[in-house]
This record gives sequence, structure tokens and C-alpha cells, in this order.
Amino acid sequence: MNGLTSVTKLLFGATALGALAMGSAAAQDHAHDRGAETHYRLFIGDHVDGVVRAVEVEDGSSAGEFAIEQTPALYPSASGRTIFAVQGDAGKVAVIATGISFEDHGDHGDIDVGDARLLPTTIEGVKPAHVIEGSGTIAVFDDGSGNITLFPESQLLDGKFQPRTLTPGAAHHGLAAPMGDFLVVSVPGADPEAPRVGLMVLDAEGERVGEIVACPGVHGQAQSARVFAFGCKDGIVVATPSRGSAAPTLEHIATADLGEGNVSTLKGGTAMQFFLGNYGPSAVVVIEPGADEVFRKIDLPTRRVDFALDPAKPRDAYILTEDGQLHHLDVVSGTIEKSARVTEPYSMDGHWRDPRPRLAVAGDHIAITDPREGLVRLVSSDNFEEERTIAVEGVPYTIVAVGGSGATH
Repeated sequence: MNGLTSVTKLLFGATALGALAMGSAAAQDHAHDRGAETHYRLFIGDHVDGVVRAVEVEDGSSAGEFAIEQTPALYPSASGRTIFAVQGDAGKVAVIATGISFEDHGDHGDIDVGDARLLPTTIEGVKPAHVIEGSGTIAVFDDGSGNITLFPESQLLDGKFQPRTLTPGAAHHGLAAPMGDFLVVSVPGADPEAPRVGLMVLDAEGERVGEIVACPGVHGQAQSARVFAFGCKDGIVVATPSRGSAAPTLEHIATADLGEGNVSTLKGGTAMQFFLGNYGPSAVVVIEPGADEVFRKIDLPTRRVDFALDPAKPRDAYILTEDGQLHHLDVVSGTIEKSARVTEPYSMDGHWRDPRPRLAVAGDHIAITDPREGLVRLVSSDNFEEERTIAVEGVPYTIVAVGGSGATH
């Protein structure tokens, strides 16, 4: 069997803890003094108005509506306790507390469900863009200045926001990924409109460590276990942490034999170490650094609209194509296992910001925004049948799901 044969690493973050908290024998031994709860909440950005709407997956009821300045890109934190609503053209990042949190107790995890709320802290810049978390640090890269704002999530939740700011270089459409005491940062071209040329490692003071590694047009990143991958016009760059206090290592891996296309969006596996990326308009690629076959390209029947990984089912990925078909990809075998029509067609012709469906995984459901119909469609991840819909005001577009299962006392 091709691919993922060398994958052995497990992640024990809050998301995995929530999904698996009630699965252990030890947890069942203590069932007499607590109950169990599964709770998922969706956060949906409107395509027209500056608003994020929260809805409960269980019954579709409102969990809050949060006014911001413009249509946001939504980034969840690793813990799921906060969501960053990036409004680049407005120069702001709003932060929403999801109201859902998990606490690790070793043999089980507790879930706490409260009200979602818009936090008072707003992260401001010229044109903030990518939000990336790693090693307990969140980095917000400002395309308009080239500055990087660094902070732990706890500062936002505690109301004691005291970020650090690094100024490593010129303004550009860039990114910064925290790795321990270091940062992996994009390197700008000759001017802000020129493509990025590579990646470099910075220390805690913002000083470069080692040489720049070429990564033409660097765009897109994801983390799987402790490893980051970054998309390039000619392949990927893999950032691997070193032992002790040494800086992470950067390795460029070319995709010369995959045909026309490149990786510019990446998702990272949770319980297995792999990456899933786009490749041209009508394919995806499973990436396993260190394997004999690093890249496995999977052609799709039509152009791709969006794709997502299932955090609780490590080998499952879901891909929506412009014909309205949802596809289940087994990332281990690299094959499409089943497909089903879930929306009317959404052509990929037109502007890249036109309202098109987006995917999020909420437990046993794939949540799909349907902007034309004003709906979120909840599709079973088991049989690919639509179980129900949730009507959403405005034009539902970007979407994030948070939640899981845990014990309640």
C-alpha cells in the first residue's frame, strides 16, 4: 500500500483530546461521577456584511452574532477556544471566544460550554493577513508592513494582551510560523508586488539563523505533528524541529514529475503525519515527507472548490468540486471512495472572492456553506447523505467548526 506507511506520530492536543476523551477504559471506570457531552458550534462569516454568526450544530439555534467591519477570513486557534476574524483591508483582526474549552485530566478530558463572545482586544495593523499558531505562540503577519505580532492565546482570554512585535523585513504577502523559540518566515522579493523568493529562520530576537532556502512564490502552510510544510511554485519546503536549542532545519522538495501546477494551500494531518495540498485547479496531492513516494497526485473530475481533513477520522478528507459533488478521499490509499451531489454547481470562473461553498468538519457532519441558498448543509460523513440544513441570514461564506466530546461534572 502506498503512502503513510511511515506515519506513527500521534498528537495529543485539545482537539484530539475532545474527540477521544470518552474512549478509554480508564474514563469509563469513573463514569459514575460525571456525564458525557458532545457539543459542536459553527462560526460563519458573511460574504457581504461585516458579521460573524455562531450557530449550534445540534439544533441550528443562534449562539451569537458579532459585528465587525468587513467579510472575514476565519482562523481557529489550536485549542478551539478562540477564532481570529481577519479583515485585511480594514487593518484589523477581531477575536471571538468560542465558549467551548477542554481540560485535560490524564485519563479523560472535561468539556466546558459557555457563551460565545467578541473579545475587547483588536489586533491592528496595515494589512494583517495570515494567522499561524505553533509551540503555544500565535503569529499574525502584516502584509502591509512586514511586521509580525506574537502572543499566547491566554493573553487574549485573560484580557492582558501584551504582544511582541518583530520587524524582519519589507512589506509583502507573507507568513510566519512559530517553532519553539524560532520563527520560519517568508522572504520578500524585490518589491511588495514581487513573488516571495524563499523562507528563513529567525531567532527570538528577530535575527536570521542560517541561510535562506529557496521557495519561489511561497504561499500556504500547515502543521502536522511538530513539522511545518510550505507551498512553493516548484514544490514544498519542510521545516523540522531540531533537538535541544538548535534552530529548525528547512528542506526543499521538488514536485518536478507531477505535471503543471503547484501547491499553494495545505492542510495538516492530526493523528497521522501527512499533508494534503491543492495542485492546479483540478487535483490534490497527498504529501508524506520522508516516504519513498513523497507526493501522490489525485486528479478530480472537475475543478476544486474547497477541501478539508477530518480531525477525528485520520485517513478521511473531503473535497467539493464545482459540479456540486462532494468526494471522500482516503489519504492512505489515495483513492476517491465515494461521491455525492450536495449543492447546485458553483463555477470556478469569475473572481476568486466570489461567494462559493466552504467546508468544515463538526463531529460526524461535514458542514457546507451554500451562499446562494442562505444555508449551511449538514452532510453525514458516514453515508454522504444530507441530514438537515440550517438557515443562515445574509450570505454564509467562510466557516469554522469547534467542539468535541468530553466529560461533564
